Amino acid sequence: MIIGLKAAARVIPLTALMLAACVSEKTYEAQTQQLQAARAQAAAEQSQIAKMQAENKWVVAGDVLFPEGGYQLTPSGKQELNQYVPRLQALQNAKVVVYGYTDNLPVGPQLQRTGIANNVDLSSKRADTVVAYFRSQGVNPNILSAKGFGDTHAVAPNDTRDNRAKNRRIEIVLEGPGA
Repeated sequence: MIIGLKAAARVIPLTALMLAACVSEKTYEAQTQQLQAARAQAAAEQSQIAKMQAENKWVVAGDVLFPEGGYQLTPSGKQELNQYVPRLQALQNAKVVVYGYTDNLPVGPQLQRTGIANNVDLSSKRADTVVAYFRSQGVNPNILSAKGFGDTHAVAPNDTRDNRAKNRRIEIVLEGPGA
């Protein structure tokens, strides 16, 4: 009898614990539906965020804006940037960051003679040139900034002429509540 009580003393708490962990099928299905709804809502919100980011980011091919190996805007480059000026002029409480990128080919001796030692310098100079152009067109200088990344953040492998062209780009990104 004592042995039976000892065994029961071990089995009863274990059984109680197992029963407490069980939920009804109805509760389980309700929780599963809530989880699926939460996942669907998160996916919809992520899609909305991606859409908003896409609307507030413009990518312009560097070859359209600058001569090969240069950082001065071409006349056609200025025309290309003019399409963004009205929207940028209307911004009040936003931040506009112009990011510059290059391919991975080293800068040539002609650029090196002008003080541009590497691709980060070149991409920074190109981003600065775009910011200066926007300022000259009446965009609030207090909301503009520039940053060069050189050949980092490539969008394509630098293995072909076409892919290198994809990496030579300017990104205009609107940030903040007024974007």
